[in-house]
Amino acid sequence: MLEPLTLPFMQRALLGGLMVGFLASYYGPFIVQRQLAFLGSGLAHAAFGGVALGILLNQQPLWVAVPFTVAVSLAIVWVRERSRLGSDTIIGIFFAVSMALGIVFLSWTDGYTSDAFTYLFGSLLAVTQADLWTTAGVVVLTVLTFPLWRHWAYASFDRSLARADHLPVMRHDYVLAVAIAVVVVVSIKVAGIVMIAAFLVMPAATARMLTRTFAAMTVVSVAVGMSTVLIGLYASYYADLPSGPAVILTQAAVLAVAVAVRR
Repeated sequence: MLEPLTLPFMQRALLGGLMVGFLASYYGPFIVQRQLAFLGSGLAHAAFGGVALGILLNQQPLWVAVPFTVAVSLAIVWVRERSRLGSDTIIGIFFAVSMALGIVFLSWTDGYTSDAFTYLFGSLLAVTQADLWTTAGVVVLTVLTFPLWRHWAYASFDRSLARADHLPVMRHDYVLAVAIAVVVVVSIKVAGIVMIAAFLVMPAATARMLTRTFAAMTVVSVAVGMSTVLIGLYASYYADLPSGPAVILTQAAVLAVAVAVRR
């Protein structure tokens, strides 16, 4: 069982996967409780526009994708508060525009490069030392936001009551939107743009099936997210499967068991 851990690329994959599993699973309950499951996919495809712009500018794609995705995330929150459109409609609009921009940016380069393909589908086994340091930095920033957890949780259940209690709900929404956007960007190297939404939603959905309080849901979500990364990575090594899809299929299997137990 310890044989894979003797390989440097597996060590990096495991460490990177566990950190991404923690990040995505920590923010996942807020996405599920607020019924914003489409947000993860929308921001991931917004990140595609940023990645493509980075490739066009011959810059590190992730460094361009971070501000690009954060801007889209803030715009989604801003438009949602100032229009009568539903969240899914707004996210869908920005989803389409970002993808269109990404395709246009790539058309101005030498075509669909291998870099773009890597970010579309991700690969745990391709995680580098620099990726680990970047992800670790985001983990530290997430830990610093722990004091905001109860405010985010309060607004997730009853925004009107939170406003009545004079909480700065909009300010907290913007901070949460920025945090989720950054997590999406640092996670696409592992999970890929196509599948990052599963990392954000499935562990949280599993936890919701098995718990009764939001605090318990968050803890279980993180436990499921990190453990499925470990199991999926081992499965990908021994069954010769792509690492990202192996993790997501593991998460789906755990969710199916949770649904069966709940029934």
